Amino acid sequence: MFGSIFYNLWGALIAFSIYFFSTFQKPFTPLRILISSFIVATIAFFVMFIVRFLIAYILFTPEVDEEAVEGELEEKELDSTEGVNHEVPTANSTVEFQDENTEEIAQVVRTMMNREEDQQVNA
Repeated sequence: MFGSIFYNLWGALIAFSIYFFSTFQKPFTPLRILISSFIVATIAFFVMFIVRFLIAYILFTPEVDEEAVEGELEEKELDSTEGVNHEVPTANSTVEFQDENTEEIAQVVRTMMNREEDQQVNA
């Protein structure tokens, strides 16, 4: 579950406080206010279990089974009727692409710096 019983206690304390201070100014006897506040706190304590369960359910992310994903990729490659191998992008190709991209960027920066130097010399 999400969180701990500590959150349940905080929820009970908050519910007790809100109910207690909202009925404090009403013409009820102090014993009735305290008893009803404790009842509200007890209900809030158990409702927090449901709230924690819902939060855990919403935030749950299932783990991806790597073997199943690899099996699907192999099946797709085998099922290709044209006999053309579909290459799956790997981390190496991404790194190579990034390296080429950085080299191009460095070359552009060098040419821009050379142009600025030429403009400063000419000026």
